[in-house]
Amino acid sequence: MPILNEIRFDNVRGDLFGGVTAAIIALPMALAFGVASGAGPAAGLYGAVLVGLFAALFGGTPTLISEPTGPMTVVMTAIIAHLVAANPEQGMAMAFTVVMLAGILQMVFGALKLGHYVTMMPYTVISGFMTGIGMILIVLQLGPFLGHATPPGGVIGTIGAIPAMIADIQPAETALAIFTFGLIALFPKRLIRLLPPQLLALVAGTLLSVFLLANVDIRQIGEIPTGLPALQMPVFTASQWQLMVIDAAVLAVLGSIDALLTSVIAESMTRKEHSSNKELFGQGMGNLASGLFGGIPGAGATMGTVVNIQTGGRSALSGLTRALLLMVVVLWAAPLTSHIPLAVLAGIALKVGVDIIDWSFLRRAHRVSSKAAMIMYGVIALTVFVDLITAVALGVFVANVLTIERMVRLQSRSMKTIEHRDVSNDLTHDEQTLLQQAKGRILVFALGGPLIFGVAKAISRQHAVLPDHEILILDFSEVPVLGVSSSLALETMILEDLSQKHPVFIVGAEGDVLQRLKTLGLIDALPVEYIVTTRQAALEKATQLLERSHSGDRAGAPPVGASREVAA
Repeated sequence: MPILNEIRFDNVRGDLFGGVTAAIIALPMALAFGVASGAGPAAGLYGAVLVGLFAALFGGTPTLISEPTGPMTVVMTAIIAHLVAANPEQGMAMAFTVVMLAGILQMVFGALKLGHYVTMMPYTVISGFMTGIGMILIVLQLGPFLGHATPPGGVIGTIGAIPAMIADIQPAETALAIFTFGLIALFPKRLIRLLPPQLLALVAGTLLSVFLLANVDIRQIGEIPTGLPALQMPVFTASQWQLMVIDAAVLAVLGSIDALLTSVIAESMTRKEHSSNKELFGQGMGNLASGLFGGIPGAGATMGTVVNIQTGGRSALSGLTRALLLMVVVLWAAPLTSHIPLAVLAGIALKVGVDIIDWSFLRRAHRVSSKAAMIMYGVIALTVFVDLITAVALGVFVANVLTIERMVRLQSRSMKTIEHRDVSNDLTHDEQTLLQQAKGRILVFALGGPLIFGVAKAISRQHAVLPDHEILILDFSEVPVLGVSSSLALETMILEDLSQKHPVFIVGAEGDVLQRLKTLGLIDALPVEYIVTTRQAALEKATQLLERSHSGDRAGAPPVGASREVAA
């Protein structure tokens, strides 16, 4: 696998145009997210440059545009607020250390080839925490939207301060924020490819504040230092270390999910397969570099990626172009942004929060499934009022428990005890004839589907009510997977029959299922003639065994119960 991402020069015009367009969109978003996070606009620009540059160089999705995103900004905001409150002198440096740790964890995820598993979460959980993040972003922008600094205390603190902020509203700043939000929301979709509405809103809002509201005191982002950012060495305290690692894990998992979901979108648009594990490595490199130079974390950005592809981007050259253009802004043009009103950035960030909310699923979740809707609403509440990792962990746990319960119910129905009196469509005419000839002395226990751990209880229940029989046939023909718990339940069933001198036949066990039975010693406990490939072969051998047992002629065949001593 090559180290660098796919950088081609057979589509230079398209890649350059895609990169330029993505950079134009990234500039206002980077400034807005930098201010929203509490790290400052410069940190947003550094994050946009460094995450985008390294992800484009070392990632696994050629057309992916990586930069600070709404979900990552929400988590970073909480991290900065907590660490600065706990340690005012070193809190910000510790927050950048968390970003570095998150990058390292993402690289570890890639090295361990976890890319295929990162996004294997129920849609209800993904929808719930993305909607919750959107709501958090909206709430945190209410302060700047109304002309105030963001109140301390996160979501709860902001909600509690809303009456006071409304009573002391700053009309000019609120008007600018409403103008910005409305311009982006109402901008004609057919013109988005020609002119990004975020950039138009940024420029128009700034010009309004400079020329029409020059006599009004409007808060601005101020001077952004030009030149290369200072190196931020890792800083941590022993008392905060555990919390920092947890915060880094949240950032790493969220960033990985965000990036890989966007990679899937890019893959569907370009019909070009991406490498998820390589992408995680590139995302980790980008966040490590961003933290080292005082930037906020980022991930694959859906808006930038879609625009990049739609305007011609086909290789990582577009992402590199975007990063280099933003670097020019950081190095030489940053003073031009000093007059941008904070209210304009609040309007941009508020629109991002509204867009993150999964409105489509919110409107119809209760019609799709009441249980799914409850999971989603629970994840939203936990995300907004508790924390993201608790929301995701509990959401995944509940969703998996419900899924397992449903699978167990279906698997239980697929397990059948077939007697001579049954007329089963699962048996051929010859098999039914052989079973009827045995007159209840042979019992077929047919298993089906993956026997996961939840099925073990159903197997034990079936075992407890098995009809009287002299020979047991266990049919594994339709079993692709045999879990440990289910295999132990079957072991109990087999050994009990053997202890009662009832021969047991194993049918159709192969691959991993056969290996699991061998590991438990069950294959060695049975005569080799009792391990067969088809149910008819087992019925024929069992019928012959009964006939010889009945006639007293056991020559040439293993006696009934011959394997008991071995099993014991």
